[in-house]
Amino acid sequence: MPDKANVVLVQPVGAIEQHGPHLPLVVDSAIGVAVLGKALDRLDTDIPAYTLPPLHYGKSNEHQHFPGTVSLSAETLLATLRDLADSLYRAGFRKLILMNSHGGQPQVMEIAATDIHAKYEDFWVFPIFTWRVSDVYKSLMSNEERQFAMHAGDAETSLMLAILPQWVRMSKAVKEYPPDRPSEIGLAAKGALTFSWLTRDISDSGVVGDATAATIEKGEQILDSLAEGWANLIREVFEFER
Repeated sequence: MPDKANVVLVQPVGAIEQHGPHLPLVVDSAIGVAVLGKALDRLDTDIPAYTLPPLHYGKSNEHQHFPGTVSLSAETLLATLRDLADSLYRAGFRKLILMNSHGGQPQVMEIAATDIHAKYEDFWVFPIFTWRVSDVYKSLMSNEERQFAMHAGDAETSLMLAILPQWVRMSKAVKEYPPDRPSEIGLAAKGALTFSWLTRDISDSGVVGDATAATIEKGEQILDSLAEGWANLIREVFEFER
């Protein structure tokens, strides 16, 4: 084992939740694992980086009205991440990436990262949303999709076609956006000025986006760009010093 303090550990955090009538419940977890696996394959062999077992359950109570959703509370997820960090720190590790693939819980990752670092000031925690290492996927989406899509739309469906095509039922794919458009000052379900909402408030199907536009070709491009972005990120975390 290399110097533990410089080993990069990655904790994938996903969710089990409804993703419309066309996708499986495991979308967020599957995306994180697939992207990370391809990223590690691309990583230089002299960079010590390892993945921890995925946390498949997340904070998904915004989807609670749709069957199949299994949610932890924010408090439970936060406590789990803190306990995990205690174990890793005792074992001698000092670099941890929280790789979050569910859009409903980045705030929990950020709070956990700050709390862990406040407790162990030489433990560096990086709360990173899986999709934010590359903007390539945005160039493949329509203007409407970029502006309003949030869940089970073109990007996620395309990526699932590339990862687990046998679990995608395109015959049941739908297009549905929030019924209300931004107000004069930009108040909307998505954006800088937002409000509390449950998925049932903005979608009848559970889809917020255009799943009918998805293709495997777009999915393969998205997967490639995210894997490359994550390989670069892991390399930077390995080189990170303070």
